[in-house]
Amino acid sequence: MINKLLFRHIDNASLVVFRIIFGLLCFLESVGAIFTGWVNTTLIEPKFTFSFIGFEWLQPLPGYGMYFYYFIMGVFGLFIMIGYKYRFSMLAFTLLWSATYLMQKSSYNNHYYLLMLLSAIMVLLPANRYASIDVKQNPDLKSYSMPLWCKWVFVLQLLIVYTFASIAKLYPDWLDTSVIEILMRPKADYFLVGELLQQKWFHYALTYGGIIFDGLIIPLLLFKPTRKYAFFVSIFFHLFNSVVFQIGIFPYLSLAFSLFFFEPETIRNLFLKKKPFYNVNEVIIPIYKNPLIVVFGIYFLSQIALPLRHHILEDDVLWTEEGHRLSWRMMLRTRGGITTFKVKNKETGEQTVINLDHYLTKKQKHNVSSKPDFIWQFAQHLKKRYQEDGQDVAVFVASKVRVNRKPFKQLINPEIDLASLDWEMFKHSNWILPSN
Repeated sequence: MINKLLFRHIDNASLVVFRIIFGLLCFLESVGAIFTGWVNTTLIEPKFTFSFIGFEWLQPLPGYGMYFYYFIMGVFGLFIMIGYKYRFSMLAFTLLWSATYLMQKSSYNNHYYLLMLLSAIMVLLPANRYASIDVKQNPDLKSYSMPLWCKWVFVLQLLIVYTFASIAKLYPDWLDTSVIEILMRPKADYFLVGELLQQKWFHYALTYGGIIFDGLIIPLLLFKPTRKYAFFVSIFFHLFNSVVFQIGIFPYLSLAFSLFFFEPETIRNLFLKKKPFYNVNEVIIPIYKNPLIVVFGIYFLSQIALPLRHHILEDDVLWTEEGHRLSWRMMLRTRGGITTFKVKNKETGEQTVINLDHYLTKKQKHNVSSKPDFIWQFAQHLKKRYQEDGQDVAVFVASKVRVNRKPFKQLINPEIDLASLDWEMFKHSNWILPSN
C-alpha cells in the first residue's frame, strides 16, 4: 500500500510546469526586493539587524553587498525556471534565501518561511527531467514521469499550512471581526474598494470566509466534484489578498500549487501539449526508499509539532509571542507598545534613557516596542555596545503593550536586568509579565 501510494509513477507535467513558475516567482521576488526598496530599508539602512536568535552570526553584507546578493538570487531563480544546473541552482537559492530569512526578522512573514521550506523540498525533486536546459545537455535525464510522493509532499505541506491557519483564527478577537476591522481601517482610501473594506457585513464575510477557506480548500481541491469550484474560489481569494494586502509573489505561488490537484493529463494538455503523456502507472521502488520515508516523516512531524508548541508554554501566545513564529499564525493580531530602555552603569549608578531613534529604523522601533524577543535582543545589543566603551551595565525595560487595540498593559518586569539573562529557547521567559 505504501509503495503504491508513494512510488507509483504518474505524468510529471505538473511538477515541470510548477518548476517553471516557481523559478520565475523566485526571480521576481529577488529583483522585486531590490527595486521596491525592501533590501535597502530592511538590510542596508539599519545600523543593527535583528536576526533569529541563535543566528546572530548571519549578518547582511556591508555596503551595497546585499543588492549583489539579491541579484545573484534572482539569477538562480532564472536558472531554476529554465532548468539549468537545476540541483545546484535550487540548492544555492535555498541556502541564500534561508540565510537572508534568518538574518533578519523585522520583516517576518509566514510566506517567507514557506518559500524557504518549499525551496528545500524542491532541491529533492526531479523537476528538471523535461523542458529544461539540463535535458538538452544530457538527454539521458529526460523522463515523462515522477513518483507520486512528489505530488503528496506539496499536498501535505499545504494541508498543514492551511489547517493551522484556520484553527489559529478560532479566538474571540477574530470571531467578533475586531482584527479584520483593524486591518481594513488603513485601506479606506483604496481605489474603488476602500469604502467596501470598511463595511461591517464585509468584515464578517472576510472573517468567517477566511476560516472556511483555510479549513476546507485542500479537501475541496482533492475531491474531484468540487475541484473546479474550489479553484475559482481560490483565484478570487488569492487575488484579493494580492490587491488588498500587497504580499508580493505569494498569492500567485499559492495558485500555482493547484497544478498538483488537477489530473496530470489536464495539465499536460494546457501547458505541455508536445510532451508525450505517461499513463503506465508503474511502481518503481528506489534504493533510497527508507531514507526518504524517514526524512520526510521527521520533517512533517516537526511541521505538525511547531504550531502546537505554544500550548505547552505558559500564558497566551497572543501576549507572549512565544511559539508565534513558524506556526502559520497569519494576520491574526496587531501589536503596539510604548517601551523605554534604561542603561545603568553598575559602577557609578548613572542611568541613561536610550533614544531609540539613534539605533533603530521605524519598523525596528515598532517591533522593539511590542515584542519580547526583540526587546531582549536589543538589551543584549546595548550591553555589548557599552562594554565596547569599557562600561559594565545593566539594562532595564519599561514596556506597555496592547494587542488588537485593547488597553495597554505592562509586558516586561521593569526590575529585571534583561542584559544579564540568557534567552529561554524551550520554556517561558518569566520576565514577561502575565497577560491577566
